[in-house]
Amino acid sequence: MKSPRDHALATITHTVQDGIERIVYRPEVKRFETPILMQHGMWHGAWCWQSWQELFAEWGWESIAISLPGHGQSPVQRPIRWCTLGYYLKFLAAEIERLQQRTSQRPILIGHSMGGALTQWVLKYVSDPSTGSGQALSAAVLVAPWTSHNMLGPVFRFSRLDPIGFLLCILTLTTTPIVRTPQKAAKCFINEGAIITPEELHARLGPESLWVLLQYNPLLWSPAKHTRTPMLWLAGGSDVLITEPEQRRSAAYYGAEYMVVDGAGHNLMMERSYRQTAETIRDWLIEQRMR
Repeated sequence: MKSPRDHALATITHTVQDGIERIVYRPEVKRFETPILMQHGMWHGAWCWQSWQELFAEWGWESIAISLPGHGQSPVQRPIRWCTLGYYLKFLAAEIERLQQRTSQRPILIGHSMGGALTQWVLKYVSDPSTGSGQALSAAVLVAPWTSHNMLGPVFRFSRLDPIGFLLCILTLTTTPIVRTPQKAAKCFINEGAIITPEELHARLGPESLWVLLQYNPLLWSPAKHTRTPMLWLAGGSDVLITEPEQRRSAAYYGAEYMVVDGAGHNLMMERSYRQTAETIRDWLIEQRMR
């Protein structure tokens, strides 16, 4: 499937190829050679980046948003309940290599929530595809990401806040029950005034694995001890899924530049402050001399 369409400042191409959905914004006036790759989080798909892709196209960046298998319009390749972070990482790493080969540039990776966890996995496990060693990314931007060492705190908080939902997750081996109604989805992700309604958000969310959360613990995962990749860590000041102190400690572990978006929930790219947050990312990338 391929459906290019016009945009005031970009050409938008939507494809599903080799089982992966890609939404690509190519600016009419390209000012930067380094592409931006956007990786969604749990339940989401490439669709969630639309507001930021439009802005980065306006500023002269090419951006590529992908949907992992079984998310967005990417077809299921393995039952969702058996998907793991390692399984998802294979597709993200392949996309990084594809971009590097096409553009001769290591991409900038923006990862949201679980996509932020996958970004951390890239920093630890994925090397520069052109050399087989060294950093694979020009820069990493983590948007309300999973914490550096584990997600036990958020899981325990959810079990107390929604014991029925937690039981349903265990019974189905998925985390889909967490977002089973528009009200519950909105409580997790957005605040009043967001650019998407609870009903619109809920209608676009899909199923998600439970294993991705269970494996993100000190018995099975530890973060990279050293990384030379420039990192920006963005936290929502009103995030109910991952608290600001948890995010601050994780950013400090990596030595990442840390910024809090006051009043924003988990989905920073959908909150009323979405433009200011994108401008923060843009300015930081320019400070890093991304070309």
